[in-house]
Parts: sequence; structure tokens; C-alpha cells
Amino acid sequence: MNMKPTNQPQYGPFIATRQPLSRRTFLRGSGIALALPLLDTMLPNFTRAAESSSPLAPNAKPRRFFAINNNLGFAMGATAQRFFPDNTGRNYTLSPYLKVIEEHRNDFTVFSGVSYPNVDGGHPADICFITGAPHPGSGSFRNTISVDQLIAERIGTQTRFPSLTLAVNTNNRSLSCTGTGVAIPPETSAAAVFKQLFVQGSEAEVAATLTTLENGRSVLDAVATQAKNLERDLGQKDRDRLDQYFTSVRDLEGRLKASEGWEKKPKPVVNRPALVDPANAANYFGKVKVMYDLAKIAFETDSTRAVTLMLNSSSTPIVEGISEVSITEDYHNLSHHGKSEEKLAQLRALDMRHMQALNQLFRELKSVREDQETLLDRSMVYYGSNFGDANQHVCFNMPVLLAGGGFKHGQHLGFNREPTLNYPLTNLLLSMVQRMGLDVDKFSSATSTMRGLEMT
Repeated sequence: MNMKPTNQPQYGPFIATRQPLSRRTFLRGSGIALALPLLDTMLPNFTRAAESSSPLAPNAKPRRFFAINNNLGFAMGATAQRFFPDNTGRNYTLSPYLKVIEEHRNDFTVFSGVSYPNVDGGHPADICFITGAPHPGSGSFRNTISVDQLIAERIGTQTRFPSLTLAVNTNNRSLSCTGTGVAIPPETSAAAVFKQLFVQGSEAEVAATLTTLENGRSVLDAVATQAKNLERDLGQKDRDRLDQYFTSVRDLEGRLKASEGWEKKPKPVVNRPALVDPANAANYFGKVKVMYDLAKIAFETDSTRAVTLMLNSSSTPIVEGISEVSITEDYHNLSHHGKSEEKLAQLRALDMRHMQALNQLFRELKSVREDQETLLDRSMVYYGSNFGDANQHVCFNMPVLLAGGGFKHGQHLGFNREPTLNYPLTNLLLSMVQRMGLDVDKFSSATSTMRGLEMT
């Protein structure tokens, strides 16, 4: 691309004349197409001018959306204050659960007294987490477009994948819904998504590549020579950035191989449920971790800008790997604790593990830099549950928070916790849609953008 504009403002004492590396540069090998992260050398010469342009412009730095729903929520009732802070504003006192993510305090906003108007029905409400469609439990219910699919419709052509729809422990429930109200089946295999991101080519090339991966080789081995040649032309900052990215790819490969192997199976298509790998559903948090890592790499390489993740606790058996207490019942039965202290102790242990996983996700996103910002600065992470209290099957006073994405965080926005007076959470959906740069002034039942939440 010839970067010699004639009518753009100039910054600094000189104009750089180097040719920027294309954002869509790939390192290619037999059956491999490895997308690169955003490097300084990919930035246009007139970075400031590009940044001030529309977020939809080709040269603008991308914004991203990541929605995560744990469909059984947190232990509430007598232990409600473990999630919700007691006081509001920027000087609020962290609740026990939020204390786990204290290092990111200025990177997230927590909400209370919020819910989706008329989204009721208990368990069915999880599929409305980013649609806000009313009465999901009714026989005549029809869902509406989800935030990620609105993003995919508007800017999905700018990335290899318009969106990624992921889930843990379910192959028939997701957060994503098309404009006509049709649910998009999720991909539950982290290995399959990894192959979608990096393994390409003819049928024979893909088969050969999968064989080498199963034998312990890395996708990076196939592009090693190109990577070395590329590094010679990069500055030290970009070389460090590339090394960090390659390390994360190798680490993710190791976790995938250890957890479920590189299974040979057809790629899933959007019109049918994803095929489920034989895997241990009880390794719940191991699967959560792998999905978080996949989302990070997908964003890092600008492979997509919209990811959804359904954490289907309802179909999760007795969770393994919890050392704090002995987990004796499946997740769903624990959520219906009936105020049993034994069950609540187990449920709180699971809640804390969720917060620890979220803390690590924020760390990973903040470890990646894009120009003067972090990947978290550029990525909205919308986390929470459709249930305010799963024990009572109520969908008001939803526990949710929003991290990153270009908002002024570090606060607790508290609204009226009386169920009929909850603040409409669909307003937050509209705020996120607009932060993506989409020219939209109405979404679902939103009455305005989110009160008290300002963009940076």
C-alpha cells in the first residue's frame, strides 16, 4: 500500500516512508496459515490520523466484543454480598468475589440492580444474555439478533471469521442468534477451533498436518523459517511481541493435547450442531481456561472481533480439580442449595474458581500490547449470568460486570434492587454496540445507553 497521502495532517518533525506490513500477513506452511498479531510495523505511517477516523475504517485499530455467560450464576441469597459491593461509586469496597480480580480494579465496572426487562422463565433465559428478547420460557418465544451477530453483519467481512460461537459442556445452547431469531450451534471443541484458526489447505495437506500435530509437533514448526526471516526485519519491540505470541500458541497447543488430543473430525458448519469430542466434562475449569486462551489468540491475530462463550454449568457433572472443598454433587444440584451450608460451601468454591479464571483472562489480555494500549483496552469482556439467584430461578438483580473495551472503569454502578425497579441491562448492550463503532441508536428493549458508563 502506498502511504504518501497529500492532504493528511503531519505529526512530528519527519514523515516515515517505510511500507507498513499488512495486517493480513500470514506465515504459511503445508496446511498451515498462521495469522500474525498486531505489530508496530503494521501500523500505518499516519497512525494518529488513522486512529481518529471511523472505527470501521480499514486502518483503524480494531475493537472487539467477548460475552461470557455462566448460566448458573453465583451463590446468592444470604451470601449475596460475596459478589455485589456494599457501596457504589469509584471508591466502593470490593466484595469477596471481586477481591479476586482486585489487580484489575480500574479495568472493569461492576453493576447491581440490573436485569433485562421481561426476560424471565428461569433456565431458558441464558439464550437471551446478549439479545434481551422477552419471555424466553413462553411457548411462542422467538429470539432476536444477538450483539455478536449484529457486529458480524456490520464488520464481519474485515476478519477471517465474522464471529466465533463457543460453549463448554453443551452442543445445543449458545449465546449467538441470527437476525431471524435462529440459534447458532456452538463449537465445543477447543482443538477444532484451533484448527479452524491455523490449519488450512487441501484435504491431503490438512490430513498430513494433523498427523504431525498428533505426533507432538507444533504449527510453528511449519513456519519456522519464515518466522526467522520476518524477525530479522523487525525492531526489538516487535520481536519481543512475536516471541510472546509464539509462546502463547505453543502453550495452548500443549493444553489442547493434554486435555483432549487432536481428534480427526469434520469441521463443524453453522447449520448443524458441532460434533462433540470425547472429553471429560468434569474437567470444567480446564475447558474454560482453554476457551479463554482461544478467544485471546483469535483477538490477538484479528481473526475475529466477536466471540461468545456459553459456560453451561447446568449440564456439568461433579467438578474435578477443586482442592478447597470436596465437591460431592453436580453443579446444577449445588445451585439448588436450599440454604444448605454444605452445598453453599461447595458452590462458593466453584464461584471463586470462576473469578480466578476471569482474573487470569484479564492478565493475559493485558499482557498483549497494541501500539500504546493493551488487548484488554481494545476488547470488551462482558461477564455474568442470566440468573440473579439460581436457587430461586429468578432473573432479576443479575450479577454482571464489564471490563476493558474503551470505557472509564473502576466503579460500581448500583441501581434499584427491587425486582420491578431494576435498571434495564439492555442499555448496556446498546452501549457496547455503539462502542464497536456501529451506527445504531436502538437495540432490543434499550431506552438509552448505559447511565453512568462513559467512553474513554
